[in-house]
This record gives sequence, structure tokens and C-alpha cells, in this order.
Amino acid sequence: MPQKKAFALRLDPAVHAAVERLAADELRSANAQIEMLLREALKGRGIEVKQSPHPRRGRPPKDGSDE
Repeated sequence: MPQKKAFALRLDPAVHAAVERLAADELRSANAQIEMLLREALKGRGIEVKQSPHPRRGRPPKDGSDE
């Protein structure tokens, strides 16, 4: 899986507080909430960002197949 890009983001404290409140309401981290908001904003401008595939979680099937 590709690694996520890390970078510093400077936000107005009021904006950060609002993002944290929204994230808490939706049971997400602030980082996940910011990523979701950015994806929504890009989609609203007609730019579709494909989700990178996430590895399957849990124990692999006993027969070795991926179902």
C-alpha cells in the first residue's frame, strides 16, 4: 500500500477547532476529517480522486483464496 504523504498544515485555530468538533461528531480523527473534506471539495469542482486500495483486514481464508 502506498504511504500517505505527510506535511505541515497551518490552520486558523477556529478552523481547526471546527474540524475537530465535526470529526468527533462523525467518529473520525481530525486528519481523516480533513482528508474527507478535501476529497468532497475536489469532487465538487469536478476532480475525482480515486481511493487507493486498502489491505484486507483479518485472518486470510483457510483455503488461501481471496473469496
